[in-house]
Amino acid sequence: MGKFSAFKLPLKSLGAGTHEFDYKLDKQFFANMENTDVHDAALDVHLVVTHRHDVYDLTFTIKGTVTLLCDRCLDDLEVPIDTTYHIMVKYGEDYNDDSDDMLEIPDSDNYLNVSYMIYDTVVLAIPIKHVHPLGKCNRQMSALLKKHRAHGTDEDAELQDELLDSIEDADDSSRQDPRWDALRGLGGDDATEN
Repeated sequence: MGKFSAFKLPLKSLGAGTHEFDYKLDKQFFANMENTDVHDAALDVHLVVTHRHDVYDLTFTIKGTVTLLCDRCLDDLEVPIDTTYHIMVKYGEDYNDDSDDMLEIPDSDNYLNVSYMIYDTVVLAIPIKHVHPLGKCNRQMSALLKKHRAHGTDEDAELQDELLDSIEDADDSSRQDPRWDALRGLGGDDATEN
């Protein structure tokens, strides 16, 4: 039995009407997807399939939590997930996913494996920044970060000074660009009074 065989949707055997499917996702699902960012998961997936006129209307509703590492303190961070995904599927000659809202699968396929649709939906619902709310990070790690920032090396201070100087130089050079002087001259006396 394959890793994702539980996610094989028997489209061809579904009659006309509405059908519902439920899946539970845990850390093993993400391990099977080779995702090392998700350390744990407790997600409920509810799939509603409406079959009419040779088109299958799929709506996924995913709710629960995933556990990641906080980018700031490296402690576990529970991130709530509450998202939906909608796609329409129909049979055709070849596989075609050119459209965002219509998927065409070969007529020879009896099943549609929805594991990757579910995975992509969850991953896209995870925020880019994984940080605890202010004051909720590991206190020891926060103290170490503050200490490091306060006692940065001389190289860090020199690098910060160089960056600030380069930013100031860029600002000065943009204010003194001779091309702007030539353009101001075209506007007449009113343009030089700024």
